[in-house]
Amino acid sequence: MSGTAAAVPLTFAGAERAAIAAGLTRAEAQYLLQALLGVSRAWLIAHDTDALETAVEDRFHHWLGRRLDGMPLAYLTGEKEFFGLTLRVTPDTLIPRPDTEVLVEWALERLDGPRAPRVVDLGTGTGAIALAIKSRRPDADVRMVDASPGALAVALDNASRLNLPVDGHLGSWYEALAGQVPFDLIVSNPPYVAGDDHHLDALKHEPRMALTPEGDGLADLRHLIDGAPHWLRPDGWLLLEHGWDQADAVTALLRERGFADIDTRRDLGGQPRATGGRWPA
Repeated sequence: MSGTAAAVPLTFAGAERAAIAAGLTRAEAQYLLQALLGVSRAWLIAHDTDALETAVEDRFHHWLGRRLDGMPLAYLTGEKEFFGLTLRVTPDTLIPRPDTEVLVEWALERLDGPRAPRVVDLGTGTGAIALAIKSRRPDADVRMVDASPGALAVALDNASRLNLPVDGHLGSWYEALAGQVPFDLIVSNPPYVAGDDHHLDALKHEPRMALTPEGDGLADLRHLIDGAPHWLRPDGWLLLEHGWDQADAVTALLRERGFADIDTRRDLGGQPRATGGRWPA
């Protein structure tokens, strides 16, 4: 009797092995399947002999192919955790990095006190910094600014989903704040990668304008430092994330502009990652 043998259904364990054989780590393979199925790691392990439905298997192969092409997992799953918050991410936004949590922790230190502070996050992307601050200081008046309509829409959606009332302003840096009164804290993770940095090749799926201002990578940092005094209350703080090799340059720019108490904080890998200063009274 002749005929074509039916294809053997792919099990969860088989899908994990296929992903690892293709080049993913086991942790990535499991995370991919968890996100695809909306299940926990424990559930996945307990059901490793279950077969994937045809539609799920097709989607798995599609996701696997995109991941092998360098697509970040967060863009595939549509979400990323940051400072205990689950944020929606899209290709309109950068993916929040754990190192940026150092900037949030520093901001919260500077906001410690009984008075309700005014805060603005410039170049907010997903809203990660602004929403993390609001989650810990619900009394704060927090604003988010972004020049990308798509990114600001994502940030506002995250604010709504997380029930964190934060206002959004569309526009380029301080220009979006026309009519606002000064702030106690300006915080930003601006584009700072030099235009010829080879690391941009590995970040091809993220929006280039959110990664680099081209040139030496300092253009937006210079702009933020130069304009900050007009938008800060006396004794207000400006805190900026920057590249691992830019701390000295940012410190010099802050000093030249007249900031006091300039300091630099290191990221999880021990690299200088954020520098800021106080605008004197």
